[in-house]
Amino acid sequence: MRVGFICIFLLSLVVTTGCSPSQKETIRCAGSTTVLPVVSNAAEQFRQNHSDVNIVVNAGGSGVGINLLGEQKIHIGMISRNITQKEIEKYPDVQFVIHRIGKDAVAAVVSSEIYHAGVKALTIEQIAEIYKGEIKNWKEIGGPDKEILVVDKERARGTRHVFMEKVLGDEEADAPGADLVLGSNNEEQTAIAQSDAAIGMLSHAWFNDDVKGVSIILNNGETVEPTIENINKGKFPITRDLLLITNGEPREGIKKFVDFIKSSEGQKIVEQAGYVSLYK
Repeated sequence: MRVGFICIFLLSLVVTTGCSPSQKETIRCAGSTTVLPVVSNAAEQFRQNHSDVNIVVNAGGSGVGINLLGEQKIHIGMISRNITQKEIEKYPDVQFVIHRIGKDAVAAVVSSEIYHAGVKALTIEQIAEIYKGEIKNWKEIGGPDKEILVVDKERARGTRHVFMEKVLGDEEADAPGADLVLGSNNEEQTAIAQSDAAIGMLSHAWFNDDVKGVSIILNNGETVEPTIENINKGKFPITRDLLLITNGEPREGIKKFVDFIKSSEGQKIVEQAGYVSLYK
């Protein structure tokens, strides 16, 4: 009897501890480094009230997020551009459902030395000529006598798609004037900050004292700064939605997490990251 009791007790212990981990839902997210800070911070707060959900968040760029969702390797893709028809056709078994979580602007950014030397506003045409390699020195557009270090992004990046579509008229346009091609926002921000003559493209949230967003001079002569107010009003010419994508309508923990980011509490996280809330 004693031996039998011990065996039954041990069997019960194994079954109980074996079932517990399986009850924890894992949500895998990947994609845009622009959206990454929002989802990462939201995941931390969400876990505080949902201990039964584990959320794994990785970067890689919007294109990576779309492809991983298309291959059904993740549950939520983070993107900062629209999905292309080509991408939709590539994954016919996937129903891409889009969830807006905020709004952002993409701006040409320059090293602080260039900004303080007088290059605080450019036309779209001037930015295009820099990326095409037609303008090579800052003195050609009112800056110091320094060669321009032109920083481009990897083609899969949503920031590049939005920027190039507006500046060069094609989201996949070549940039023959580019000297560096980088990936994440963090990499590009660091490279521009370490240079004294660089130009690049970054989301509004990545401006700082060393990396300055340049205003756009419109065709009517008006100068529009890349500020939260101008993004919210739609005045700044290079704006975009920040998005999450799922395969079909989300359910269970995935739905709860997406709904949390859209909630008033989640939208505070969007604003804290430097973006515009859905409710502005």
